[in-house]
Parts: sequence; structure tokens; C-alpha cells
Amino acid sequence: MQRIRCTYVNPQLKADNMERITSRRNPLCLHLKKLGVSRSYRESCGEFICDGFKLLEEALIFGADITAVITASPIPFPLPVETRVFFADRSLINSISALSSAQDILFSCRMPNPTQNDYSSGTHILLDGVQDPGNVGTIIRTANAFGIRSIILTGNCADLYNPKTIRASMGAIFKQRVFSLDLAELLLLKADGLRFIGTASGMKSKDISRVKLKDSIIAIGSEGQGLSDGVLDLCSEIVRIPISQDCESLNAAVAAAIVIWRARS
Repeated sequence: MQRIRCTYVNPQLKADNMERITSRRNPLCLHLKKLGVSRSYRESCGEFICDGFKLLEEALIFGADITAVITASPIPFPLPVETRVFFADRSLINSISALSSAQDILFSCRMPNPTQNDYSSGTHILLDGVQDPGNVGTIIRTANAFGIRSIILTGNCADLYNPKTIRASMGAIFKQRVFSLDLAELLLLKADGLRFIGTASGMKSKDISRVKLKDSIIAIGSEGQGLSDGVLDLCSEIVRIPISQDCESLNAAVAAAIVIWRARS
């Protein structure tokens, strides 16, 4: 992707150049706080909240539609001139953030409009009921690092726009294609001839090193429940990651990283 083209303001934005917010009851503060804690509110507004200078810089590079910025520190890089920027004390930012370790800057973005995706080529990772937002964000980050074409969320997965998901993605949320599909939509992909591979332990599973993973949809389930019956039925092959008998299972993000690495070969 290319950097966005726009007019920029002074890269060293100072507090005295910004409108100051002092009250927790300020409408923007209330809005940002609700974006952090309520999935239904995020979906109704079509916005989500992020934190940190690193994420803000990534959002700018990859053309995210930033709706507001609130900061306790000078911003060390330029912002589009139309960006709404506000200054607040760190204590106020702490009260807004849904994360226990808030950073000096919060900002909101509009959710991108979903585009059609071609599942017939490339490798795709299907997350089936992976509920931990940190795991989902880490998998998105890993997938982006190794050229996975898209991430598919199905079942009761963590919200893509949960602040913990976004932070764990380390900016990959703005770069990696991520889609939500239900079982009926996955069945249509199967009917179109797409190859599904599941990851699970058991007598019928094959060592992951013996199966070609590239150019397929690889399903990874939650640590507690594994793959759902509906997703298992889609899979033409089941693979396992060989681990010590003393270990019952792997963290979902770790398992996904191993699968993604193997899919490159």
C-alpha cells in the first residue's frame, strides 16, 4: 500500500495549539470510552478506538480514516490538517482507555468497508471460536508478517475491534485482510472447490510436516474447544503439530504461528 496524500499540520503539535479537554463528561470522552468497552456501540457507530503513537503512525501510513485524536504528549509526526486533535491530562486519558496500561494518546477510526476477497488463491487462516482478543491480534500480526492472504473469523471469535485485539496486532489491523464469515458462507466456499485443512490432535490427524498447507484455508480452533463440528466437516484433511506427551495443547497464537510458518514451504 502507498502512503496517503494529504496536507499536514506542524509535526510537533504542542498542547497550547490544541483544544484542551478537562472533563470526563465531555461528549468526546464519553464517546471514546464507550468505543472501548462496548462492541455493540462500536458496530452502531462504525468506529473503533486505538492507542499509542505506533498505531497512529501505522493508521496514517495505511490510510485509515481517523476521526479524532486525544493526547497528553506532543505528537512527533505530521497529521492530516483536517484531523480533530485535543489535549488532555494523562489522568483523563487513563479514565477513557479500556486497557489497564494506557498510553499517552488515544484515537478513533472509522471501520473500513468490507471488500470482496478471492479465496481461490493464496493461503488463508480460519479462526474458529478463538475468543482471546490478544491471541486474535497476535495471529493477525503473524499472518501479515508472512504473507497470509486473509484471516477469516467464524464462530464466537473475539471482536476484531476490541482494543486488546488492536493493540496485539501492532498495526497489522490496518494492513491485513480480515473477514467474518458464517458456516453457510464457508459451505459455499467448500462447494466452489476450496480446500479446507483442520488442525486437531487425534488418530486421524497427520503430522503437519507431511501435508501441503499452501493455497488452502487452514482452520485453527480455540484452546478449550478446538474446532467446531461444522468446521471439521469442511476439512478434507486434519493435521497435528507434534508436541511432547506431557503437553496437552498449545496456545492458539503459537499454534497459528507454526502453521503459518509451515504453510510457506
